[in-house]
Amino acid sequence: MSIRLPTKLVRTAISAAMIAGIAMTAVCVSAEQAAAQSYPERRITFVVPYPAGGATDVSARLLANKLSEAWKQPVVVENKSGGGGVVGNDYVAKAQPDGYTVLVAITQIIQAPSLVGKLPYDVFKDLAPVTQVGLSTIVLTVPEAQPIKSVKELIDHAKANPGKVPYGSFGNATTSHLYGELLKKNAGIDMTHVPYRGAAPLVNDLLNNTVTAGFVDLTTAGPQIQAGKVRALAVGGEKRRTQLPNVPTLAELGFPGFEAEGWVGVFVPAATPKDIVTKLSAELARIIASPEGTAGLETVSLMPVGGTAETFEATLRRDYARWADVVKATGVKGE
Repeated sequence: MSIRLPTKLVRTAISAAMIAGIAMTAVCVSAEQAAAQSYPERRITFVVPYPAGGATDVSARLLANKLSEAWKQPVVVENKSGGGGVVGNDYVAKAQPDGYTVLVAITQIIQAPSLVGKLPYDVFKDLAPVTQVGLSTIVLTVPEAQPIKSVKELIDHAKANPGKVPYGSFGNATTSHLYGELLKKNAGIDMTHVPYRGAAPLVNDLLNNTVTAGFVDLTTAGPQIQAGKVRALAVGGEKRRTQLPNVPTLAELGFPGFEAEGWVGVFVPAATPKDIVTKLSAELARIIASPEGTAGLETVSLMPVGGTAETFEATLRRDYARWADVVKATGVKGE
């Protein structure tokens, strides 16, 4: 037997519940605003999911030092490498969402979903974008000892020697590997992929003329290019780089798909209060745009970007689609 409550009593109960809900929401919003206003109150940790010494690590330390100066709080950098960046990414994705654990990641974080069967985190659900630090250009290079002076000459050489031309990348399923396989597909050539454990050993073998060509980040290859020991044939991205004004983009040369390029970006756990994300984003963007920040990033051949969290999120979604297309076209798989 059902009991019918008086309509007035039901309405009163519903109203009370709604008022309680509104009050609870107001309390939560007030608490978040208070947290943002007092943020930061203690040490902030920047997590770099790669070993010390690379462009990601150097840029993270630059930002950490400047942020510490501005906010009068210690900002430390911890390197949590492993799994091609997955270990550090996952650590931050599962960290307390309070703005005190910050991830400084690279393009791998948006490429991995298309390369790896299953990840322990979802970049769109478990991490919140803060700002894009800078673009990391990939350069198609050959040793100075090679007579090859252009991409066309490299392609002609590969066509004349199918399967006998080794090209190096700084790792399996990395941006440089994807670039190499995409060039092979677009140009209709067969070069042999030689994956290295990082860009530095690849450059060493380019200097020794052990590999015929290599796709290397400008940060690592730049000094050797300037010294004339390695020759730059083309760059990735949508436009030429100021450091290499006479080097064409692969897109200019008629090869599509290379508009997607590497970058360094900042993330926090997804549930971090929006006011804290906005505050951190604005301060980091200011540092990136400052003369000291710009000069520091350009020292490691990163093109400064900065911008809001919303702008970076749009970039993430665009690049996710771009890299998914590249992975599909090349058939590259992660380990």
